Amino acid sequence: MNTAMLIGLLAGSMTTAAWLPQVVKAFRTKSTQDFSWSWFAMFGFGVAFWLVYGFAISAVAVILPNALTFLLVLSLFTLKVRHVRTL
Repeated sequence: MNTAMLIGLLAGSMTTAAWLPQVVKAFRTKSTQDFSWSWFAMFGFGVAFWLVYGFAISAVAVILPNALTFLLVLSLFTLKVRHVRTL
């Protein structure tokens, strides 16, 4: 593993881990009203495109963090959909 990949994995790990407190808070409080639908669309598609790009260039340092981030965004999206249904 080279230095560039290590830096990429570290950066990706940190930016993905930064979402964990927000996801945990949203699940605990059952509140996602601060997240707009347009944010979900733009951010979700952005992460999905980064994931596709990572596969296209076979870059593990791009694939792993974006796959995890996409799962976290899907979790928040699911919670927001459930919250809207219960209102």
